Amino acid sequence: MTEHRDILIGTMAGKDDRTAQYIQRIAPLGFECFQINFFKTMPAGIDLAKLAGDVRRVLDEAGRGQVVSALGMYGNPLEDAACVRVWEQMIDTAEAFGTNLVCGFAGAVEGKPVPESMNRYAEVFGPLAKRAADRGVRLAFENCPMGSTWHRARMNIAYCPAAWEMMFDALPADNIGLEWEPCHQMCQLIDPLPQLRQWIGKVFHLHGKDATIDHELVARHGIQAGQKFAHHRTPGFGDTNWTDVISILRMNGYQGAIDIEGWHDPVYRGELEMTGQVHGLHHLQRCRGGAFIPNPEGF
Repeated sequence: MTEHRDILIGTMAGKDDRTAQYIQRIAPLGFECFQINFFKTMPAGIDLAKLAGDVRRVLDEAGRGQVVSALGMYGNPLEDAACVRVWEQMIDTAEAFGTNLVCGFAGAVEGKPVPESMNRYAEVFGPLAKRAADRGVRLAFENCPMGSTWHRARMNIAYCPAAWEMMFDALPADNIGLEWEPCHQMCQLIDPLPQLRQWIGKVFHLHGKDATIDHELVARHGIQAGQKFAHHRTPGFGDTNWTDVISILRMNGYQGAIDIEGWHDPVYRGELEMTGQVHGLHHLQRCRGGAFIPNPEGF
């Protein structure tokens, strides 16, 4: 296990009731941490407290110092009361998993312009933020558009800086921040590095997902001609300079994780999924500086 303890490199491990077994199988591949996540809902019968015990036992038995970096709920809490209850359960059980971070979509009032979600956002996440603060837990919103536009929001309003400004103004809580990844910004043709420098103070967690932009296609056809101009990529196969990303994080005192979000790469998928994820793990570890070399005594 690496001694780079300020920034851990892990992966997402949302496999519902098979999560502990999945982590047990991939733990030997070298991931340093795992984000446990659910999409839209938490399947019936899952007991988070039991899952926490099962996961912690698997990690203890592996003996590699691996940890749970965050929990995640990627649904629409502004319209789905069941999703809100999962947020509450995750806040309440985060400590049992050994983490203080719960992430997910901010939700949306579907089909309405982004600003029309702000009152509902404050109504839902005001109590959640207080519940989390009382337990020493932070909340972070992923920046995935999920098909949203400014005039027709869908599932997640927390996808661009204009929305972030409105959200943090509507609910100025210190324990609410961002789960940032360059991919979703690049696919909006936003340069991720200046954005990260500006918003680093609100970045609580990173997803390790990259993108490749076909700039020639954009120059010829623009972005509304029905042609795919951007591909989501595993780190190491995309356009992001992850050395710069990690340097910005470290220069600003970031303490946390980068968890690879797989299952999107157009090439390294299917039977090549773990080939790509482990390549991404090693790539991010190299960008972090490679093997940890301690200073000599008295240095």
